[in-house]
Amino acid sequence: MNIIIVGASSGLGLETARLLVAQGHRVGVAARRQELLLDFQATAPEQIFVSTIDVTSPDAPSRLIELIDRMGGMDLYLHSSGIGFTNLELEADKELLTVQTNGYGFTQMICAAFHYFTETNRKGHIAVISSIAGIKGLGASPSYSATKRYQYTYFQSLAQLAHIKGYDICFTDIRPGFVNTAFIEKEDYPSVMSVERVAAAIVKALHRRRRVVVIDWRYRILVAIWSLVPNWLWERLKITP
Repeated sequence: MNIIIVGASSGLGLETARLLVAQGHRVGVAARRQELLLDFQATAPEQIFVSTIDVTSPDAPSRLIELIDRMGGMDLYLHSSGIGFTNLELEADKELLTVQTNGYGFTQMICAAFHYFTETNRKGHIAVISSIAGIKGLGASPSYSATKRYQYTYFQSLAQLAHIKGYDICFTDIRPGFVNTAFIEKEDYPSVMSVERVAAAIVKALHRRRRVVVIDWRYRILVAIWSLVPNWLWERLKITP
């Protein structure tokens, strides 16, 4: 299977790519930091393809198509690119950068993958690593929480659109809890999971073509509780790292 992961220079994207390569898949990895991608490519040069892509750049969709062409096609697109900040001071530059990457960048890449599958009449699978942060508005990370909710809704909309149009495209929304990556290394979050554990769960969800998966069981319980909290009460809770 030909798989492309955008946002694969480190963290969950890179570890997921490692597992998929170990399973024998041909994997295209893309991110802004080319040197890290080339280091990874050196571990299995016949299986790993590299492209430098900034999801917020206007040329990102064309770079994705160029990578697909070099690989001879794409069966699965996994969007792992994203940023987020704890922003209790509501610094506008952090909020806007998050929206640019998790909103605009996400949208143009998912659109590009969607159009690739529809225009080639190819059976496809599109997945995103979102977050449980989209369940409710988090005061400590407003734009991060909001953009993850946007990703939920966008995937639901595309799943419906694919059904309306009769396209054979599967969608997987992967929602991890707190993972030990650079995003949270300076914060004191509860129940932090290892990158290796979460990446293994991601690979399993992809192979099973799950529609929505929350990782892991502790966060499934937490999400269920969060969903039951009425808005008037939620807005009075002090949920901070």
